[in-house]
Amino acid sequence: MILFFLTSGLFLGWSLGANDASNVFGSAVGSKMLTFRKAAIIASVAVILGAVIQGAGTSDTLGKLGGVNALGGSFTLALAAAITVYVMTKFSLPVSTTQAIVGAIIGWNIFTGNKTDSGILSKIVATWISGPVLGAIFAVLLYILLTKIKKASRIHLFRFESFLRTGLIIAGAFGAYSLGANNIANVMGVFVPAFSLQEIDLGIFTLASSQQLFLLGGIAVAVGIITYSRKVMETVGGNIVELSSEAALVVVLAQSLVLFTFSSSGLSDFFVRIGLPPIPMVPVSSSQVIVGCVIGIGLYKGARNINFRLLGEIGIGWIATPVISGLLAFFSLFFVKNIFSIDVGHKIIEGTASGAVISSDPAISAIIKYLLLGIIIAGFIIALYYYFMERKKQKELRISEEKFWHYLK
Repeated sequence: MILFFLTSGLFLGWSLGANDASNVFGSAVGSKMLTFRKAAIIASVAVILGAVIQGAGTSDTLGKLGGVNALGGSFTLALAAAITVYVMTKFSLPVSTTQAIVGAIIGWNIFTGNKTDSGILSKIVATWISGPVLGAIFAVLLYILLTKIKKASRIHLFRFESFLRTGLIIAGAFGAYSLGANNIANVMGVFVPAFSLQEIDLGIFTLASSQQLFLLGGIAVAVGIITYSRKVMETVGGNIVELSSEAALVVVLAQSLVLFTFSSSGLSDFFVRIGLPPIPMVPVSSSQVIVGCVIGIGLYKGARNINFRLLGEIGIGWIATPVISGLLAFFSLFFVKNIFSIDVGHKIIEGTASGAVISSDPAISAIIKYLLLGIIIAGFIIALYYYFMERKKQKELRISEEKFWHYLK
């Protein structure tokens, strides 16, 4: 029964992979610099690593917005958010999983009579504006820098294309890692207060209960990337604005930097040490950031090639997502509580413990342990495969370049 409750979180992770995670390589695939297959594999591995290693940073933020204190409530919220994202994805709109889960949490707060922390909510909502703006700024600055480097180096076209492709792989992997670290809280964050698992000790490292949940969520995200993200990749990378190969690299790198900025506690601590305000550990909408990056490049190169009609449709999706998710969560909580008599949570009295009903199942930890070992082995094999494939392509590139220069002579 406990494992069944987790299925809605896994469904939400799948939805994130099908929508938000696709934005990491959307511009690269849209500009034909990378095949969908290669992009999906790299993104899947990196997003799992980010979720497990650094996924707890933003989970506390969502917990402060609404500390869901019953597993039935966690299940219902994740399901409402997942359905919302899935429906929007069916219309090929790159909507935000962050907005969906925030709307669902607010719906839970209203249903249980808990107060929504306006300070935390304002920080999250602020990223819906600052994320795209910061992405656009980073994208323009990086595009200018890359253009100057290209002109100064006078590198051969064949070699430059190879460097761009390698850069897209590295930047995309970094972006997927940051996405896992930042957005896994949207997938499994509502389960953390009401769910406990036995620690897994593998000798060289130990997985805590929350990390095991993030691992399951990361796997669900990876499945979503592989099975259902192609259409949204093509929407983001090809329909909003036509991207050159240089612009594709810049967009991926700029989006990665924005996500990492809001995910790194080390960077936030550094800001404090030099006398600046800390960076909030807030789940950021990767969809909004990637669109901001693409728009920034489009405006810099001339706004005539931007599809403003599609942007309008995306904007409607952004507004509708939290509203639909919140309403769906509210009525679903009523249905689950009164029809199935399942505890979905209760009001938290200030100054007391949350009163969360902690659920646990040792068998789940055993399953996760074998999953983790399988992922490590598969990741090692995939890394070796692509290493030798890249060496083969580099060799073919050198041969082509030598033939080209020989022909000119």
